[in-house]
Amino acid sequence: MAERSGDGWAVWVVGLPGSGKSTLARGLRDALGERGVDVVLLQMDERRKAYFPEPEYTGEEREAAYRMFAEEAAGLTCEGRNVIMDGSAHRVSMRRIAREKISRFAEIFVACDLETAMAREAARPAGKVMADLYRKALLRKETGREFDGLGAVIGVDAPFELDPLAEFVIDNSGLSKEETLGKTLHFVDTWLASV
Repeated sequence: MAERSGDGWAVWVVGLPGSGKSTLARGLRDALGERGVDVVLLQMDERRKAYFPEPEYTGEEREAAYRMFAEEAAGLTCEGRNVIMDGSAHRVSMRRIAREKISRFAEIFVACDLETAMAREAARPAGKVMADLYRKALLRKETGREFDGLGAVIGVDAPFELDPLAEFVIDNSGLSKEETLGKTLHFVDTWLASV
């Protein structure tokens, strides 16, 4: 049953690892915060460890984590909070859970070619996510070599499913961070004025 009460809204920034979705989500939070908009940033890489303290990144665990992520966002919107969600969510079904539970919901898909995403991801230091995901996933695919803690990598082991219902799609393969943020903020302003 959908939890469709409350005045809060949620936007879910999705895309391949390395697409720039986390940078965009943080930028949206900061820009809206500077305008006085109260926004909660939920990041899947952070929340997953709260849901599963020792994540194994299996398909079943990933499905459960995204369900909990959508439910957490829905709970916040029911309290009147505004939420920016940051998580790859490679399956449409994962994102549809949030769409069903949150009345004021928009999906922002950050499109990015795989080569650019791989280059960006390779330059990222280890942190909440394992460093060098793509290189390790490609090596595993080629040689069978396993890496501790490396689950299915979106873009290599699992495709990213496009949702025709996505409210906004931005290809930032050739855009600066500032251009991507500016265009996305324009979308959010327009969308909020219409919902």
